[in-house]
Amino acid sequence: MPILDLYEHGEKRKNLAHFATLASLAAVDGEINEKEMEVLKKFAFKLNISDQEFKEVMKKENKYPIETPHSGEKRYKRLFEFFQIIFSDHDIDDEERRIVEKYAVGLGFSPKTAANIIDKSIKIFTGKIPFEDYHELVKRDS
Repeated sequence: MPILDLYEHGEKRKNLAHFATLASLAAVDGEINEKEMEVLKKFAFKLNISDQEFKEVMKKENKYPIETPHSGEKRYKRLFEFFQIIFSDHDIDDEERRIVEKYAVGLGFSPKTAANIIDKSIKIFTGKIPFEDYHELVKRDS
């Protein structure tokens, strides 16, 4: 039985699905290198993935497909949730960004659009957005 079947609903299943997708993306080019493994371990910690779950997901025979939402809003929601996870430690490094770009492309965004969305998301999550963007976001619901 696939490990994802153990968690039918809720936050745990969503986190495990995110992690399994990341592991699959890291393995796309064959082997997972040392840097990718470090990043995956960091994400496992952020996603509250147990050692047993980590080992199960990392097995070579486990190939988890990326569940691509059909709705554009759901794709953005997945990225938003993912950025919340990434920035749980208030930081994103180069390897995390590289994997996030793969994740965004896997969700159906073009590489150029993915890079643009990620640049904007990093600015938002680090609080380094220009006043004009801040003003636009705040006044939208006013």
